[in-house]
Amino acid sequence: MKQVTKGQWCGYDTYILHSRDLEVTLLPKLGNNIISLRDLREERDILRSPEEGDLEFYMQKPYHFGIPLLIPPGRIAKGRFEFQGANYQFDQNTANDNHIHGLHRTQSWIVSDIQEDEDGCAVTTEFCSQNDPHWMEQLPVELKFEMTFQLQDSSLRQTLKVTHLGHERSIPFGIGYHTWFMIDGEPQRWSIKVPVEGVYEQNDQLLPSGKVLPLGPLEALNEGMNLEGTNFDTPLRIGGKRPVEALVLRDDGYGLKYGADEDYFRHWVLYTKGTADQFLCVEPYTWLPDAPNVPGGPEFTGLITLNPGETLVLATWIEMIYPDSKAPDTQEA
Repeated sequence: MKQVTKGQWCGYDTYILHSRDLEVTLLPKLGNNIISLRDLREERDILRSPEEGDLEFYMQKPYHFGIPLLIPPGRIAKGRFEFQGANYQFDQNTANDNHIHGLHRTQSWIVSDIQEDEDGCAVTTEFCSQNDPHWMEQLPVELKFEMTFQLQDSSLRQTLKVTHLGHERSIPFGIGYHTWFMIDGEPQRWSIKVPVEGVYEQNDQLLPSGKVLPLGPLEALNEGMNLEGTNFDTPLRIGGKRPVEALVLRDDGYGLKYGADEDYFRHWVLYTKGTADQFLCVEPYTWLPDAPNVPGGPEFTGLITLNPGETLVLATWIEMIYPDSKAPDTQEA
């Protein structure tokens, strides 16, 4: 049934999108995160979901569950950078007094629209950065965010619309998604295929140097790499490789296709939280971690200059692949 219903997680309202194949649980009041994606055909959880007892941990590190939005993604050295003559200081919230994973955490979004029809259902949510004083201390520009989650059969599409409501300064902008796909304690059954051309060199603080290294053994990612024994915390350059999509496949042909807008997403990060066992994080980024401080310019780093009055629209999507059906065609952004 293609409809939207309401539920609760730890006393917070959730919105649940239903289709024939999937059930998507959205938590607008705590960061607008998709905290659950359930495959009804396989009776399987696709994402790492927080349990009721995880509330305290979720409030500290919400990017450890679901499909959290990172604004901006990755680390920033000492949380400091300069852009067009303005100096910025973000929270120093990770090791070595660096910043990690941006200003967006558990802010409350409002649901502004719900649509249901014979083709599917959709929920649109909104958030304005001016409503978060701590955000404005770090990035003092009013931004309006609108996110539409559209579910149709076995396909989920997220479209983020960002509008710069300020009048004075341009800002550096980047987003990413720290998407936690389950591999069910069976890494030997799963593979990841993602078109990439190089791996970014990182220092001992996991900050990129600005150099791109040959893939070496990771060249197998272009054809499909089995996850057994892998240990990823790895930023990868897409470069001229196309399409911007990752295939996560089980050995019986089941899996998913994870795609992103080719105009903006320049990098993938793969992360397994140690040796691959339960999770594979597949993370599309528009900008390289520490982008404002990395040499090479926006063509290299993916840093977007967002000017007063401008609106930016970025899309990502997940399409399920079932062994008993033809894999879906690549979806255009």
